[in-house]
Amino acid sequence: MTAPAPAAHLAQLNVATLRHPLDDPRLAPFVEMLDPVNAAADTAPGFVWRLAEEGAADATGLRPAGEDVIVNMSVWESQEALWDFTYRSGHLEVMRQRRAWFERHVTAHLVLWWVPAGHLPTVGEALERLADLQANGPSPRAFTFASSYTAAEAARHPDTAPPVQPGQAARGPQPVPAGGTATG
Repeated sequence: MTAPAPAAHLAQLNVATLRHPLDDPRLAPFVEMLDPVNAAADTAPGFVWRLAEEGAADATGLRPAGEDVIVNMSVWESQEALWDFTYRSGHLEVMRQRRAWFERHVTAHLVLWWVPAGHLPTVGEALERLADLQANGPSPRAFTFASSYTAAEAARHPDTAPPVQPGQAARGPQPVPAGGTATG
């Protein structure tokens, strides 16, 4: 008899290259949607955590992928929970209008990967997964909705574990737990 695989959650990172600065009036509709969409995510079934800049309600001030690139990173209980939020909620309106606000990416801009339940991925870890997907294509280590892998498949794949970084929760961007808001 084999031991059951440890519980896993699905992490996601997406990056978007801004067409204009966030304070430009042409991005006002996007900026106005941030709080309602983040509030909907925070209370969505299966939501675990999302990245937010320390002292802020979102991560738009973080620019780890370039000065004109914003990042969105979150953790979900399952791929179905993330899919439902992304494509079956008010978030879909953001998706429909994204070409007005963001440049079209020619390489992967969304990456999914499994993390042990309770692990909060770092931005560095997420960007490394995105780079892996861009360089090597989908694998159990870094994939997309269209080329997904199960947590069990990821657990059997070498090099899928997150890097161990002692004290990572004590520094860096403020996590937003399920049902909560960022506090500074």
